[in-house]
Amino acid sequence: MKILLKEARELKSLKTREVAQLLGIDQALISKFESGTRKPTKEQIIKLATLLEIDFETIMVSWLTEKIIHEIGQDEFALKALRAAEEEIKLNSRSSVKKVSKPLQKLLDEIDTLKVKLDTFLPIEKSAVNQALELDYTYKSNWMEGNTLSLAETDLVINEGQTIFGKSMREHLEAINHQEAIVFIKNKIEKNSIFGEKELISLHTIILRGILPKEAGQYRTVGITIKDKSFNPCEPAAIPKEIEALFNWYERNKNSEHPIILAATIKERLLTIHPFINANGTVSRLIMNAVLLKHGYLIANIKADEDTRDLYYKTLKKSITKENKDDFIQFVAQIEKESLKQFIGFS
Repeated sequence: MKILLKEARELKSLKTREVAQLLGIDQALISKFESGTRKPTKEQIIKLATLLEIDFETIMVSWLTEKIIHEIGQDEFALKALRAAEEEIKLNSRSSVKKVSKPLQKLLDEIDTLKVKLDTFLPIEKSAVNQALELDYTYKSNWMEGNTLSLAETDLVINEGQTIFGKSMREHLEAINHQEAIVFIKNKIEKNSIFGEKELISLHTIILRGILPKEAGQYRTVGITIKDKSFNPCEPAAIPKEIEALFNWYERNKNSEHPIILAATIKERLLTIHPFINANGTVSRLIMNAVLLKHGYLIANIKADEDTRDLYYKTLKKSITKENKDDFIQFVAQIEKESLKQFIGFS
């Protein structure tokens, strides 16, 4: 692997210092990777492969080979262990729940390429754009739920503390509360906190603060009637266990599933559980974006137009009723791709 890295860098006429600057990796580490005295992490090897245009399969096989040899060394049972591991990997592959479709995989690969470019930006470069994305997200998420504040009015309410003539107090609170919920999520991510039931309830409390105080942070205690008979939310008594199972699923899969799949799935499953009387859509979108932000992606921002909203609800309904899971994941992947392209300046 060290030869692959060095030859690829020299082929592109790059110095180790330049590679370090482009990828945000210490120059000393780049030199150690090429000398073989230090092994890159998976994230670092993906960044290097993308920048240096190394065949992904070739570099990953090389990286995994060295990782395995480093772990097992010359142990007398090494070969037997490798053969047993091979059988286990084959078994796990066969028992995999569902393979990702080719169109979705292609989209995820495109997103990963953009993500590598995103990671080269300095924190100060990301800050101003992230603030704009957060404001836009608050406006668009509230628009999805019927709030009539424009983007400019949302900005005035949140950042200037102004009251907009002709708009209800509820609409003002929806803007303020949603922005506060984003701040809550970012603080949790900075502290590397685990997302779970406590955070879900806290977000619901923030969103309904001053709007529906008796409901804020409270699971529903009654069943709900949905016109669409194919959608059957769980009974109130089962909500705590279903929420616990959902976040346990996330913890088990957070290092193996693609973050886009994790985010879309947790959003869809939260709506399937339907834990609250009100604000399930807003809170589940916040949790979805919390997952994306925690994994280093951008907020997936759904456009505020009728066609996009209709597509959002259509693909979400298919996912909830188990008619088609991929459509909603692809929907989330597409809007994440658009957010990344807008940030990087490719649009």
